[in-house]
Amino acid sequence: MTTTPPSDASLDDLLALARSRYSVRFEPVTVGGTTLEFLQIDDMDAYIEQLARDLPEGMPLELPFWAKIWRTAFLVSYFVQRLEPAGKSMLEIGAGVGVAGLFAAARGFSVTITDIHPDALLFTRIAALRNGLAERVTVRRADFSADRLDERYDYILGSEVLYLEDHYRALVKFLAAHLKDDPAAEIILAKEYSRKAKKFFKLIEGDYAFKSLDMGFKGGDEGNAEKHLATIYRIKPRRHAQA
Repeated sequence: MTTTPPSDASLDDLLALARSRYSVRFEPVTVGGTTLEFLQIDDMDAYIEQLARDLPEGMPLELPFWAKIWRTAFLVSYFVQRLEPAGKSMLEIGAGVGVAGLFAAARGFSVTITDIHPDALLFTRIAALRNGLAERVTVRRADFSADRLDERYDYILGSEVLYLEDHYRALVKFLAAHLKDDPAAEIILAKEYSRKAKKFFKLIEGDYAFKSLDMGFKGGDEGNAEKHLATIYRIKPRRHAQA
């Protein structure tokens, strides 16, 4: 099992650690007028094939979903560009390599980026240092189905965190425990349009008001981009919904 590296480790040391585990490269990602570089596994298909070959018989294959840049993270990142960052804090949950959180930091927010996989935290720390954002970014391990952090935030972000129905109740409790009690505070979640999460919204409808926006966008290789449809949700406690 890998462990989370020290928070004061240098970029060179963190890159050396990542390269001891994976073949990696930096990939530029542009949202609006901002381009950031994210560390990526160089050949994901080859890496998964190697995992499968090395897997002991009878053991389930654990796919590295944390390393994937989810398309909906781009939508959340675009949305963040419309928000005023002055004095505001953000928490990204289930962040993977921290795309939305790092673009929020580039916008000027103070951001805490969380995931449960230690290598997701490693890749995120590397990207924060690579892009000169370390002073505005805190990287922490947090399992939103079980953990609690020691503070509340103006915004909570999540891309594709609604895929496990068994975690819905725990997620609702986590969100309630970490959103500031402020009329301007809100939760921003995004998911692929085809991914249904009716049970989650049924759970929150008594205490939260939410608005949804379906958005079409293109993704994929240049010249061969595919069309995708996703939904972004803005969620507020009902007591603040009219603010």
